[in-house]
Amino acid sequence: MREMISDYPAIYAPPALEEEDHAVIALIEEQRGRLRSYAQHAPRRWLGSLRRSTFARAIQGSNSIEGYNVTIDDAIAAVENEPPFDERTESWLAVKGYRDALTCILQASQDPWFEFSKQFLKSLHFMMVGYDLSKHPGHWRPGAIFIVAAQSGETVYEGPAAEHVNPLVEQLVGYLRSTGTEPNMVKAAMAHLNLTMIHPFKDGNGRMARALQTLVLARDGVLHPTFASIEEWLGRNTEEYYAVLAQTGEGRWNPGRSAQAWVRFNLKAHFQQAATLLRRTEEYAKLYEGIEELVAQRGLPDRALLPVFDAALGLRLTNARYRTDAEVTEFVASRDLKRLTEAGLLEPTGEKRGRTYSAAKPLADLRMASRIRRPLEDPFALIRRGAQPALPAAADPRLPGL
Repeated sequence: MREMISDYPAIYAPPALEEEDHAVIALIEEQRGRLRSYAQHAPRRWLGSLRRSTFARAIQGSNSIEGYNVTIDDAIAAVENEPPFDERTESWLAVKGYRDALTCILQASQDPWFEFSKQFLKSLHFMMVGYDLSKHPGHWRPGAIFIVAAQSGETVYEGPAAEHVNPLVEQLVGYLRSTGTEPNMVKAAMAHLNLTMIHPFKDGNGRMARALQTLVLARDGVLHPTFASIEEWLGRNTEEYYAVLAQTGEGRWNPGRSAQAWVRFNLKAHFQQAATLLRRTEEYAKLYEGIEELVAQRGLPDRALLPVFDAALGLRLTNARYRTDAEVTEFVASRDLKRLTEAGLLEPTGEKRGRTYSAAKPLADLRMASRIRRPLEDPFALIRRGAQPALPAAADPRLPGL
């Protein structure tokens, strides 16, 4: 059993990084540098649309891990504080609460006077689960907690005793306030791991841990906070996520265990999420260019570009969403949507105020033609065989920013 950092003997300590860990971190920093460069030197009008959809995917991904599943349309509706396309279910309330918490995090990440505290964590928890007072929002759990596998009924994790929660969270807050030597990605991973394993709340611990990780990542200011998150990736890799947590904890509060596998899992997540964002910048640049040509050929107004772009990505349009994105009145939005339908770019569904619009064949074809098939690689496997990841050319001026 390895020694733990003496300042924080009761929580999981960051592992000593090896040469290949540093090499993977260097690859991730290169990716982040490209993303930052694109944002600074080649901004495009659809930047806000990409941020919104990425934010929505993070909310959707993190909640799906806990079984709260909503469509990307409803996740975006939550981001925009709009009513859901479908009914107001518990999943919708969970997503809306998570939206509130992540919005708070995005603001906190830019506050030069922000300080981590126990009360901040409790307030964040209240935002997430305050729609259900039986979940004790904003309070530490009152007793023992056991995680039970739904299929087998077997207890897969037992958290530390309730009386240990407050002092353990105090030590976690102390760690978050400290200025250690580990990279910020490692510190964020350890914040996530410790909050998950302490399991300080009756419900919502996983979402809280992922949100805390996003905050720690966003605080370094390297990328826009929306693009620093790995929550979308975690939502797509839930089984692997649970497996590495189980491997690290071995079923109970076990801070003497090495966190190396957990940290490497997170580095892989950062690498593949950044690769996904880089791929999207290429795809979206090509798609937007095609939409510009289509809209111009049909004599349609430029204000339709962003709403049509969203429709091409598979999102549903409403009159209200069109008004927001095109910055027009309800009358102008209705007229534009009618013209876009007559031009064969949109297909309407429903009647009157319940009507929505989706991409017609020309937009669907453009989206299909813009797709890039690039497998997501394991960065540690790349390093071990001395290969380089497939990345877009940094000098290509057509590539848009995030």
